[in-house]
Amino acid sequence: MTSPELPEGFFTRQDESPDEHFYVQPRMVAHIDDATISALTNFYQEMIPPKGRVLDLMSSWISHLPDSPYEHISGLGMNADELAANPVLNDWCVHNLNESPRLPYDDDRFDAVITAVSVQYLTSPFEVFADIARCLVPGGLCIVAMSHRCFPTKAVQAFHLLPPEDRVRLVASYMSSSNAFERIIFTDRSPPDADPLWIVHGHKAP
Repeated sequence: MTSPELPEGFFTRQDESPDEHFYVQPRMVAHIDDATISALTNFYQEMIPPKGRVLDLMSSWISHLPDSPYEHISGLGMNADELAANPVLNDWCVHNLNESPRLPYDDDRFDAVITAVSVQYLTSPFEVFADIARCLVPGGLCIVAMSHRCFPTKAVQAFHLLPPEDRVRLVASYMSSSNAFERIIFTDRSPPDADPLWIVHGHKAP
């Protein structure tokens, strides 16, 4: 895996205290509005195969997935109460990716890995995306959805400094640097008069 040359401090944060302290209190809130949630759900419906095995990475109490008969949905997040309240998860675990970028799952486990409005919190994104590739089946899909909201003290500096189009390019580089993804595509699914929805998705090479 190779990562591009990036400015020093790009993945530092205003608040470098342990993430477990910040996420100890459950936050049962939506980070995008209803129209944007609907747009994301529709995108998942289009892209994720029925009966697939799905990992909701950096998950919470809601996954925005459609009512499709997926074989299995796993969730990985930072707050046990939020994950336990998510009705679509078949299993879940609390895991800090900034402390341990390796996902606690077997190789070739999932048909799709999704992360919604949370990629801006990763301090070791290149390592995390390399491991996402490990956990995907050949041809499996990785979907990263972004918007303009965040917890500002926990978002990395890159997401404060870069305009949206460069954030998209940065996230695409998370996938491309691992040399494991192909067909990396940006899609703007922003509904009119609603929160923006910028999606980067790619497939694990066969």
